[in-house]
Parts: sequence; C-alpha cells; structure tokens
Amino acid sequence: MLEDLKKRVYEANMLLPKYRLVTFTWGNVSEIDKESGLFAIKPSGVDYDKLTPDDIVLMDLKGEKVEGKYNPSSDTPTHLELYKAFPKIGGIVHTHSSWATSWAQAGRGIPCYGTTHADYMYGEIPCARCLDKEEIESDYEKNTGLLIADLFKDKNYEAMPAVLCKNHGPFTWGKDGHEAVHNAVVLEEVAKMAARCEQINPRVQPALQELQDKHYYRKHGANAYYGQK
Repeated sequence: MLEDLKKRVYEANMLLPKYRLVTFTWGNVSEIDKESGLFAIKPSGVDYDKLTPDDIVLMDLKGEKVEGKYNPSSDTPTHLELYKAFPKIGGIVHTHSSWATSWAQAGRGIPCYGTTHADYMYGEIPCARCLDKEEIESDYEKNTGLLIADLFKDKNYEAMPAVLCKNHGPFTWGKDGHEAVHNAVVLEEVAKMAARCEQINPRVQPALQELQDKHYYRKHGANAYYGQK
C-alpha cells in the first residue's frame, strides 16, 4: 500500500545521516498522502544502515497503524498533531542535530542575523516553552505537538517552517518530506552561524528588517524572482 510514499519517506530519512543531522537513531521523517489521509513514518529505534522502504510504517490520522511490521517512531503523535494543525504541510522532520538542539536546550529562539536565515525563515526561529510536569507525564509526544500548534496559532507556519522545543530539539516541515529535510539542514546551518556570530560579537543585533524582507520575499510569494522560471 502506498509504495511510492514509503519509498519517498525512506529516501528522505536516509538524507538525515547524509547531512549529519542524526546520531544513532535520533531522528525521523514523515510524509502525508492527502488523498488517503495516511502518513508514512520511520519505525522506532531502527538503525539507518538497516532501514529499508518496507520498514516504513503507515499511520492514519486517528493514530492507528495501518501497515508495517514495526512500531512507528515514538514521535508519531507529535507528527500527527502537526498534520492536523498545519493543513498545508506535507512532510515533517524531527532531529537532535547538535547546533539547533543547543539553542533548544538553552531555551532561546534563533534571531535572524543574516540573509542565509532570511532566505528560508521569516523572522526569529521560535523556541516553545518546556512542557510542564502534567503534560510530560500524561501524553508527552501528543502534548509536544499541541504545544507547537498553540505557539503557531498567531504565526505563519509556511513562512516559519521550523521550531525549537525547549530542552528537547527541533522540528521542521515543508510541502513534502524532502523539503522538510531541506529546512532541517538550513536550520542546523543557521543555528551554527548564529552561535558563532554571538561568540564573535556578543552585542550583535538582528539584520535590518528591510534586508530580511528583501531576501525572504525574493524567494517566496507572488513577486519572487530567485531561481529559474
């Protein structure tokens, strides 16, 4: 069932070790098929060097496994809540990539210090609050998704396809799994550059809003002109 979807999700997951975003099994990619309402996700705890397309698990939007010999990623409830909250996205990535996770553990959003950041993400990359004791103990992964969705209720999740979860790590999303991985790579590089920027100049300020606008909107929106037709 949905063999092409499973193959795409397998390929997207294999990009995580390629771009050094995961250590051991610390990450996962999912992608949703809007027509069927099913999404495919990496199985929990399976090593990347042993992963095959047949290992990818299919889930429905009720959180029930539809197909797969393994249990789905333990982060599946988070992915599920994001698909329900963000109807225009088609893929989600979660990693513990070291630079982005360092900002998450510090409980800080990542300011937009330059045009690399502005090309992809509009404004400061937000850091969600830490879940409280009750939220952690009751339904941790689902509550993580609900927390992210609540944080973005007054934000444009397409213009900001990334979030940091305090004391945890990053999530990114996109039109499909591959774009979500692309955004995860960008997030890690931006996190690295921002940390180094603050080391070099502790008094650094975010880039001018006009510069941020120029770089974001030349790649996104009706008047974008970056790239080829």
